[in-house]
Amino acid sequence: MSGFGNAFSSSIGKKFIMGATGIFLILFLIVHCGINALIFLNDGGLTFNIGAHFMATNWIIRAGEVVLMIGLLAHIFQALRLTLQNNKARPVKYAVNDGKANSKWYSRSMGLLGTLLLIFLIVHLSNFWVVSRFTGIPTVDANGHEDLYAVMKATFQNPLIVGLYVLSMISLCYHLLHGFASAFQTMGWNHSKYNGIIKGAGIWYSIIISILFAAMPIAFHFGFIQ
Repeated sequence: MSGFGNAFSSSIGKKFIMGATGIFLILFLIVHCGINALIFLNDGGLTFNIGAHFMATNWIIRAGEVVLMIGLLAHIFQALRLTLQNNKARPVKYAVNDGKANSKWYSRSMGLLGTLLLIFLIVHLSNFWVVSRFTGIPTVDANGHEDLYAVMKATFQNPLIVGLYVLSMISLCYHLLHGFASAFQTMGWNHSKYNGIIKGAGIWYSIIISILFAAMPIAFHFGFIQ
């Protein structure tokens, strides 16, 4: 048992947890973005509220939320541990450190980008997840479902919230540009034959997901959807 624990506390074990939780979060973003994108049907939120109702009442989804929260916390925790471990292993900086020659700036700034996303996540959960899961939504739509769409519409009238979301989605894009391919590599799912495909998919995934998430508050704020 101690050998199993040591395996996951080692540097390789920590990176494996980062990779596994990263893959899980990548899949979650697809589902979350897909449900949220229903607002663009511009039907007063009826279809979106059906999706939100399903997410809130289906026991499989609710159990998945617990797994998601554990995975997210593990991802954050392991990221902090790896950062501290790397800094401790090299307490004295190199006299000449040309980071640009070895990696992209966002690859070297995952800690900063992750911190910005953590701040965003706290705001996002307090605005929507806590309301829909715990405090309850006071209004219902024409189908009798809790009107989370109305909550989104009201929230995104605040330009500061919209600005935070847009900046956070830019951070998410850069975070994913590094994290997508890195997660596959960490899991050992890399080969010269399809590394290019993974890299290309990661770029498109990062851009599309981030643009869609950023477009939602912008569309509400400027009245592109009602």
